[in-house]
Amino acid sequence: MRIRSIGTKLAVPLVAVALVATGCGGSDDGTAPQGKAELGTTSDINPHDVADLKDGGNLRLVMSAFPANWNTLNIDGNDAEIMGVERPMMPRAFKSDASGNLSIDTNYFTDVQLTNTNPQQVTYTINPKAIWSDGSPITWEDIAAQANALSGRNKEFLIANNSGWDRVEKVERGTDDRQAVLTFNKHFAEWKGQFAGNSFLYPKSVTGTPESFNKGFVDAIGATSGPFIVQSTDRGQGRIVLGHNPKWWGDTPKLDTITYSVLNDAATMPALQNNEIDVVGIGSRDDRKTAENTPGVVIRHAPGNSWSHITFNGAPGSIFADPKLRVAIGKAIDRQGIATAIQTGLVIDPKPLNNHIYMAGQKGYQDNAPAFDPTEAAKELDDLGWKVPAGGSIREKDGKKLEIRDVMYQADTWVQMAQIIQQNLASIGVKLTIDTKPGQDYFTKVIQPGDFDMAHWSWIGDLFPLGSIDQIWGYHPDAKDLQGNYGRIGSPELNDLIEKTVSELDPEKAIELANQVDKAVFAEGHSLPLMQSPGNVAVRANLANFGAAGLASLDYTKIGFLK
Repeated sequence: MRIRSIGTKLAVPLVAVALVATGCGGSDDGTAPQGKAELGTTSDINPHDVADLKDGGNLRLVMSAFPANWNTLNIDGNDAEIMGVERPMMPRAFKSDASGNLSIDTNYFTDVQLTNTNPQQVTYTINPKAIWSDGSPITWEDIAAQANALSGRNKEFLIANNSGWDRVEKVERGTDDRQAVLTFNKHFAEWKGQFAGNSFLYPKSVTGTPESFNKGFVDAIGATSGPFIVQSTDRGQGRIVLGHNPKWWGDTPKLDTITYSVLNDAATMPALQNNEIDVVGIGSRDDRKTAENTPGVVIRHAPGNSWSHITFNGAPGSIFADPKLRVAIGKAIDRQGIATAIQTGLVIDPKPLNNHIYMAGQKGYQDNAPAFDPTEAAKELDDLGWKVPAGGSIREKDGKKLEIRDVMYQADTWVQMAQIIQQNLASIGVKLTIDTKPGQDYFTKVIQPGDFDMAHWSWIGDLFPLGSIDQIWGYHPDAKDLQGNYGRIGSPELNDLIEKTVSELDPEKAIELANQVDKAVFAEGHSLPLMQSPGNVAVRANLANFGAAGLASLDYTKIGFLK
């Protein structure tokens, strides 16, 4: 499953299963590079035995907006920062080591097995100790309610991603209330991702009805299940504090509290310098230099799993409703120039990301992107009737100027990218207006309603890339079933190809089909991937078992400060 983020730098390792091999490069001021990270080998979290840690302490983290909805399964809550807050509080079936190998999270499940292939069946056996924070047991009914909510059969559930639940025909009680048997009506190869990676299990009190699913977690989070629980929230001050869950049955956390503070992008590095927060993502050379010069702070590095991109708005009546126009504009954007300008000094040999589905360094990755060709772009615009008038500088068609509004979160890195694109498009007679927005309600009030021509944000992946293909590039004509296709772009033919890909159980054939999907997405002019995250995080030097996680899942009971 993929989740969205307005950030180009991640302040905390929100998703602990990255799928990219990138380097942390030498700087433009001559300092030595940190070395090139290899896929599945790097996890830079300052590992220590819990005996080395102090009892207590407050881990201070940052977020850009207060949660619009605490239910990350809901379209309003499908946000990396909300998911980051909830990771210490919500159940998942699998965790990952530094090599990306999955194992059952035995705090919640004692066994998870593919128990039949024709029809496909998966059996979840729940830990008999596992309970929700209200004291109620976690049972098969919680799994059944979530399966129904995410199936897509009832469009009143405003889901972020069906995550393969549209293929689950039924969920039945197993040997007792602590066992659920899922029966699929079509194959789903990434079944392990339904309660792993970017997907949590929620209580049936949340997923049982459309009303509770859509609105039950808007004002505050309800029942959770993890070593931490929400201790206090202050929407006015922009602060969330997590404390110990008194009903937690596992290892006792070393930290007393985890505090999340809402800060705008420009305030994060000063807050680190002033010892007001403990962790900040490194998104620019200036960030890196500031972190290097801050006493008691180190930079940790592991392959990052987020990437920046542009989505076009192809809804009827929009300037980009014409796919040929979207494709032409895409050819005029110098993605290599953007990567060079933004990431020189952060990675070795900056390159753009040239695939929507796979990241560089991941098996299956290949370059399917169209070449940067402003001359061809200009010709295609001419052929579409968008001409530069005599004595003018901006193309026109039927009396309308070719002016594009580019929307993004107010952050220096996003603005720098947009300024490069602005120059690219000006050279072929297209006017780009940069329209920055605050972090609060960026997705719910701007992106989801389609208030943009082009828009920037980051997608964040996990070990299950195929489970998100329908989420983002599947076309769902029902207005309630937007999921992650905010550009409202697609076709029946692409839907059919997505269906074949998601159903394919042979990994090699699935990769081949996924790249066919990627080529079709580029041909539709749906969106343009820009760059992968450098994976650099500035962290307090005495903070252990936290930082740049790479492929490894974090254990929130073992995070703490050294004695």
